[in-house]
Amino acid sequence: MATRNGEPTEKERKKMVEALQDTDAFRVAYEDPSFLGEPVARPLRLAAELLKPEVVLSRNNIRTSIVVFGSARTLPPDVARARLTTAIAKYGENPDEEDDAAAISAARAALEQSHYYDEARLFSQIVSRDFIDDDRCDLVVFTGGGPGIMEAANRGAYDVGSMSAGLNITIPTEQKPNPYISPQLCFQFHYFAIRKMHFLMRARALVAFPGGFGTMDELFEAITLVQTGKMPRIPIVLVGSAFWNRLIDFEFLVEQGVISPGDLNLFRIVDTAQHAVDAIYGFYGGSIPEPGKVF
Repeated sequence: MATRNGEPTEKERKKMVEALQDTDAFRVAYEDPSFLGEPVARPLRLAAELLKPEVVLSRNNIRTSIVVFGSARTLPPDVARARLTTAIAKYGENPDEEDDAAAISAARAALEQSHYYDEARLFSQIVSRDFIDDDRCDLVVFTGGGPGIMEAANRGAYDVGSMSAGLNITIPTEQKPNPYISPQLCFQFHYFAIRKMHFLMRARALVAFPGGFGTMDELFEAITLVQTGKMPRIPIVLVGSAFWNRLIDFEFLVEQGVISPGDLNLFRIVDTAQHAVDAIYGFYGGSIPEPGKVF
């Protein structure tokens, strides 16, 4: 209770001070999640998301990278085969019902696409074995950190005992990191733009396997940065000629005058992991590019 002259007692003053220390206003700004989540604090969040991975990558001596893009939906061949077997057992080889037939068709398509999982895994095995040693970490495989092609590429590095990075993104359909990412290089991003910057800041090669909107977004931003001179030329390799040539008629873009004939030289289309490795070796004449300013 208060003293006779209306002043709070010592006990009351102590409680008042404790209450003040528990207010949002008193909390140190960088420890105040409610403030950091405000729209006005977006520049701080952008800066922090750019800076934190940069510090971690530098501490781990990650100098240059190879970025691997591709669908999160691509299944390992054994998983795809098992799903088709299960679907056939449930619906039959050639079901009459439209929905059942669609399920069988989707399972067959998944099995057909699953060989890209093996190619991505093999590609990562080759480059991780060739380019990474104890003294320097060059051409470390970077992926989006999720399942599918991303998992395959991280898994290939894991197979040969090498580090690889995963740059996960927070999205409504939760994306968990695949288990093959090196723990010290497993990141999570909120902003797609900052994530894409980290994909390309150390990139000395980019390899794109078949994928959907996300893969195309990442791939064409990289091609655009090279085309416009915002970053130096790097080898950009698209794996899967049947997929890419049907998806995009690059010659048509030239015919329509919306890209130059020389723009077709900004990338190469191949069909195997080894051909992708050969394209990267050929671009650099067999030597590892030194790190330097990209953009």
